Amino acid sequence: MEKEAKKEAFRKYLETSGVVDALTKGLVALYEQNNKPSSAIEFVQQKLGGPTVAEHDKLQSELSELQAKYNELLASHQETCKQVPGEHKHGRTSPTINVLRRNIKVRAVQDFFHHDHFRRDH
Repeated sequence: MEKEAKKEAFRKYLETSGVVDALTKGLVALYEQNNKPSSAIEFVQQKLGGPTVAEHDKLQSELSELQAKYNELLASHQETCKQVPGEHKHGRTSPTINVLRRNIKVRAVQDFFHHDHFRRDH
């Protein structure tokens, strides 16, 4: 009987959180399509607000490119830190070096969020 109570609690959770309505709307939209899409799952995902497979792949590619760029910037930064005086003997870093490190991280994040897929006007 405990299993049935868990099922009922989960069903109520899905209903109150809007999952049942969202899925129902997506499935009804699919049912009402005269020309059924080749990928029913992708159609429902789009109706739920998710990206298409192509959009997801593009975002993954952009993420990989940005990660590579960040890694390049970090390596360059680390090399610069070796060349710039200011490292203290006791493992402390000068405020100038800390600012440089922070700026590199900020720049990488800004580059990521300034790509077209984050802009709402497209």
